[in-house]
Amino acid sequence: MHPYRTHTCGALRADHVGAQVRLSGWVHRKRDHGQLLFLDLRDDDGLTQAVIDVSSPIFREVERIRVESVVCVTGQCVRRDPETVNSKLPTGEIEVRVEQFDVLSAAAQVPLQVNSDEDAGEEVRLRHRYLDLRRERMHRNIQLRSEVIFALREKMVEQGFREFQTPILTASSPEGARDYLVPSRLHPGKFYALPQAPQMFKQLLMVAGFDKYFQIAPCFRDEASRADRSPGEFYQLDFEMSFVTQDDVFDAIEPVLAGVFEQFGGGRTVDKPPFRRIPYDEAMLTYGSDKPDLRNPILLADVTEAFRGSGFGIFAKAVDKGSVVRAVPAPGAGGRARSFFDNFNTWAQRQGKAGLGYIIFADDGTPKGPIAKNLETERLDRIKQAAGLKAGDGVFFVCDKASEAAAFAGTVRTEVANALELIEPDCYRFCWVVDFPMYEFDEETGEIAFSHNPFSMPQGGMEALETQDPLTIKASQYDIVCNGVELSSGAIRNHLPEVMYKAFGIVGYSQQEVDDRFSGLINALKYGAPPHGGCAPGIDRMIMLLADEPNIREVIPFPMTQRAEDLMMGAPADVPEDRLKELHLKLSLPKKKAQPTEGAGQGGGNSGSGAPEAGKAGEPGKTGTGG
Repeated sequence: MHPYRTHTCGALRADHVGAQVRLSGWVHRKRDHGQLLFLDLRDDDGLTQAVIDVSSPIFREVERIRVESVVCVTGQCVRRDPETVNSKLPTGEIEVRVEQFDVLSAAAQVPLQVNSDEDAGEEVRLRHRYLDLRRERMHRNIQLRSEVIFALREKMVEQGFREFQTPILTASSPEGARDYLVPSRLHPGKFYALPQAPQMFKQLLMVAGFDKYFQIAPCFRDEASRADRSPGEFYQLDFEMSFVTQDDVFDAIEPVLAGVFEQFGGGRTVDKPPFRRIPYDEAMLTYGSDKPDLRNPILLADVTEAFRGSGFGIFAKAVDKGSVVRAVPAPGAGGRARSFFDNFNTWAQRQGKAGLGYIIFADDGTPKGPIAKNLETERLDRIKQAAGLKAGDGVFFVCDKASEAAAFAGTVRTEVANALELIEPDCYRFCWVVDFPMYEFDEETGEIAFSHNPFSMPQGGMEALETQDPLTIKASQYDIVCNGVELSSGAIRNHLPEVMYKAFGIVGYSQQEVDDRFSGLINALKYGAPPHGGCAPGIDRMIMLLADEPNIREVIPFPMTQRAEDLMMGAPADVPEDRLKELHLKLSLPKKKAQPTEGAGQGGGNSGSGAPEAGKAGEPGKTGTGG
């Protein structure tokens, strides 16, 4: 017999009854029934109940063992009494009668409950992550992660993609977030950087003549934490293709994503390819976001003209000064109490807004509310028609500058849909947001800057750059979005050096500056580069959606805290003086400030902005997720 186990703790079934078996695992739970002591034994595969009678000479030894100790149990597999069968457990028809009991590793008192989902708080969970990962939900999440990554790799290989690894130590990147820098011992005063994404290298692979590349790529960014972004590092399904159009990229990745979400989505509905495509301008107008959640049926509407010159002076004056008005329908809310609408007004004020105007259309169609009293019937009809309103509906209004109005109207759209329980359940709704603007006006500097990825091919190529107003040029850039979560940015790349020089020239870069900052890429493009493009869906975000977890840390084995600290390993840590000398470094530390205690629910995400460093106008800085 094997020294540790003949079966895993999830393997035994009724047809094993009568067999002599050996199991090893953790003591998950103990239950003392007087004459009988029951142990739930757990390993990576599952859980089996073991039982020992008080008359056994080893009963006291078993009784003394703490939960989470690692033990080896030998005995006969027996059938449970009918009244004790656990139908919820795969091994629930049997139990193991303990004849031999060996303690492989005794556990101290554990600082968190492994056999329950009781929240021990962020600090305790992350300081003892190895215990946290023993819990059923967390263990299942990390197993899911492994299975999803295997499926992604399998599906990419089936489509003819080859997996290559790109460097981890590289040069500082022109991407938007801050790099993690690594000092060079052999080259005093110089630094490597950890890659924010394999962007440059995967393009160079295309220049090198490889047709289809992919990688489960680690990426590193020194940016603030949030619910859907882990500080420090993350993984993405990075891929690139040569001689392709935007449609080819979509055709390649859509069946991969749809297949994985169908395979691991627990029976939830998944959109079939081809996924819907929404131009950026339409997304901002209709959904108030470039990450639209298509489970939400509410569509925003532009009702600016209905208020221009109207009797509702607050909006009319704002419109005259350049503001816009967005309507947020509230289907079926006309029958709600007035407090429903007033509560939203109060909520808006807590968000730092002046308030949230509204109109209530009663069941007979009569408009009610302060705004309705100041609008003529013709204006009210225009609002109803634009927003698709009917009797029994309500509508909220957001009035502000275009970008601010879009963003807040999108937030209101989500809040209203949640309040009215309109979000479609048990589904994954995908879409592509396409036709992003190539440039934007930077109000702080008064100059034109790149809007998103500076290395995207401008739609219309050189002709567009030479003949169009830069603010009207669209980029060959796209985002893939699922349930309101951006999985990735991607683009058809700018593979022509002359077009790249021109694109950067518009935001103030000289040819020499482009050569200096992006020498590796621009030099390669001069030796014949194929048209190419790709994308890089975030693996952590995919698994977060599949596991139905609200925070990305719940699907990462060893995440950092909100303040980018590894409490378990003690990182970041001080470095001994002799190591600093070896690296030719001398510290210039800021004066110490009192730090808040790390703990559950603490908003530690303000310790770093994650924004690009202040620089010259047109610094390429809004590059999405590195696709």
